[in-house]
Amino acid sequence: MKQDVVRVGLMGLGTVGTGVYKVLQRNAEDIALRAGIPVRIEKIAVRDPAKERTVDVPKDLLTTDADSLVDDPDLDIIVEVMGGMDHTLELLLRALRNGKSVVTANKDLIAEHGRILLETAEAHRCDLLFEASVAGGIPIVRPLKQCLAGNRISEIMGIINGTTNYILTKMTEDGLDFATALQQAQQLGYAEADPTSDVEGYDAARKIAILASLAFNSWVVFPQVDVTGITEVTDRDIRYAGELGYIIKLLAVAKQDEAEEAIEIAVRPTLVPRDHPLAAVGGAYNAIFVRGDAIGQAMFHGLGAGELPTASAVAGDVVEAVRNLRDGVRGRMLCPCYRRKTIKPIEDTRSRFYLRAMVVDRPGVLGAVATVLGQYGVSIASMLQKSSQGDLAEIVVVTHSVRQGNLMDAVARLRDHEVVHTVHAPLHVEH
Repeated sequence: MKQDVVRVGLMGLGTVGTGVYKVLQRNAEDIALRAGIPVRIEKIAVRDPAKERTVDVPKDLLTTDADSLVDDPDLDIIVEVMGGMDHTLELLLRALRNGKSVVTANKDLIAEHGRILLETAEAHRCDLLFEASVAGGIPIVRPLKQCLAGNRISEIMGIINGTTNYILTKMTEDGLDFATALQQAQQLGYAEADPTSDVEGYDAARKIAILASLAFNSWVVFPQVDVTGITEVTDRDIRYAGELGYIIKLLAVAKQDEAEEAIEIAVRPTLVPRDHPLAAVGGAYNAIFVRGDAIGQAMFHGLGAGELPTASAVAGDVVEAVRNLRDGVRGRMLCPCYRRKTIKPIEDTRSRFYLRAMVVDRPGVLGAVATVLGQYGVSIASMLQKSSQGDLAEIVVVTHSVRQGNLMDAVARLRDHEVVHTVHAPLHVEH
């Protein structure tokens, strides 16, 4: 490479795009020294060039034609932070085929189409870098691909959605119900007007699919993740979990069973012991807990979203792409997904569970509940009666480890039992 500057095309100038522009401009001198060559943003694709922005961008950089960036022979790197799926996929594939390196923060795209993107990057000896697609400013993609490459990773477990963590933190610390905590999160800008992707767990599911693919060297895509959101978690569950010594978190969990060549992957509300490192992660913060045979346990913690934290991850990828371009070594750190592992059916996974039910308040009922659970191989670790409401009593059950399919069959049977009024959705309990 003999050019005196690396030219970047930026696709998107929303919250993250604005942060990327600020970081690359503000830290231009240091980035040039670290990368070994100056980096300059040459074009920015936006929907509305006339829109008022929080950053002063020369108007001649702006265009509404994103296609012109990927086809511009003078641009070396495309940075995509505009989101979207089908058209964005088409643009990035074309950019790679045109010999451009690509940096993206698009978790939806990587979680569903990462394989074709990485295969295209490899075929054309280009970089596809996506550190910002998971956990914002927390470095985790590169550590899994590089720093922990000598490990056999057995488990990744994380809080990787700041919106749901903020909601659950407010429910735990301030005693708010779900609706009130969600409204507060929306007022602070942590939650969108339509919070479905966050509160139903889809955002976290896309991120854990990416991490599992990297950690276990086998492709996992978003539709393969078993997903349960936090909408059914009540302030009563939060309170009872606290009395039992737990805090409820929305955990994204990926484990591999090497004997079976299978991956267990899910997003679910989980009771986490108070002394577990993830229990202390509050507010909109994220944390990712990794277990490997050589490193043992490690945790990555920080802000998982926002303008500058996410821009930090994008800028780091840009620096790596520039170094690789300068040294002629592009395409050397693509996804090592060389295995073909199956996804373990969720009913065959094992966990401890928390159950809350309303039952008829009369002698013998607890025994009847225990009998039904026992018929399905569900062993009880503890059973408590919490309160009475008229002729009904509320009970809480915590089980020993049990096959999830057995637990769900037992719950279905309990819901039809004459002494049981309601059984709320079971929650997982982390050891």
